[in-house]
Amino acid sequence: MAVIEIVEFSDEWSADFASLNYEWIERYFAVEKHDREILDDPKRFVIEPGGQIFMALADGAAAGTVALIPSAGNGLELTKMAVSPNYQGRGIGDSLMTRSLEWAKQKRVDYIFLESHRKLAPALALYRKHGFVETPTDPDSLYVRADVRMELRLT
Repeated sequence: MAVIEIVEFSDEWSADFASLNYEWIERYFAVEKHDREILDDPKRFVIEPGGQIFMALADGAAAGTVALIPSAGNGLELTKMAVSPNYQGRGIGDSLMTRSLEWAKQKRVDYIFLESHRKLAPALALYRKHGFVETPTDPDSLYVRADVRMELRLT
């Protein structure tokens, strides 16, 4: 069994961050403009505004990822969570979520929200497990595919 390590983003992981996400988005949906912005320039759209990307490494190879992007009202958007099909079912998504919540609490964030789609049942189950609850969808969402919005209050 591979040793799983969760690390903070560095430039060396840019290509893996993009490929892990393009893989699942293309499998289930169409890649949208906002996907390309984040995936093709994560430093500009995630890191520089004060966000973070975590990478799950399996024996040193990229196996999964998640991004946290600052949002209005002292919030974060949890986005671009992906686990390679080769590593699914090993608790990597759970580990990425746990690390993301720890980071958000360290930053004293008030809430985390995410947008998803109903056909991604395993992802929705993971979010519920960690305390996220459904809220009304955002009519101004940057994603056409988003038909679920969930939020977790931290304060």
